[in-house]
Amino acid sequence: VFDEIKARGVQDIGFISMDGVSGLEDGAKSIFKNVVVQRCIVHLIRNSLKYVPSKDYKAFTAQLKKIYGAVSLRAAQSEFEKFCETWSKYPGAIRVWKDNFRHVEQLYQYGSDVRRIMYTTNAIESVNASFRKVTKQEAFQSETAVFKVFYLRIKELYKKWKGHSIQNWAIVMNQLCIDERLGQMIRKYSAL
Repeated sequence: VFDEIKARGVQDIGFISMDGVSGLEDGAKSIFKNVVVQRCIVHLIRNSLKYVPSKDYKAFTAQLKKIYGAVSLRAAQSEFEKFCETWSKYPGAIRVWKDNFRHVEQLYQYGSDVRRIMYTTNAIESVNASFRKVTKQEAFQSETAVFKVFYLRIKELYKKWKGHSIQNWAIVMNQLCIDERLGQMIRKYSAL
């Protein structure tokens, strides 16, 4: 996948937010050396809830929100310790977070407005679901026919989302520019 993306002309990727598909992170980093790979927090929540009885969902997720919503890395780490203590009766759920906590920690290299955007893959999943919807019950004559259907769907999505911008985008850009690597990428591509 990443070889093909590179072959199509993509030179740099700043961030990838993904679920935990095996090998995807290693594949991304082998082709795009400086990419920051982020685990989707929503996927982590879903994966950990598999180990939690439904009667505890609300309290469990409320305490998780204190971790990924913390104002600083130190506060997040402190909340994580409390979380692990409180929910130790569900070791499977705790393991999901321990195995992926480095992804939560790296969010704190960026400002809160950037973290709000980076922590989930929901936007792209919405696009993918929309594509599945328009191809679900169709038999296509050729690859070109599929591309035409996708093109038309993208035009519909564009109309639907037009005017919906990312909240505080100017602040997000400034927070990204603080990071040396991302600042260079932004300057490089915004000059085009």
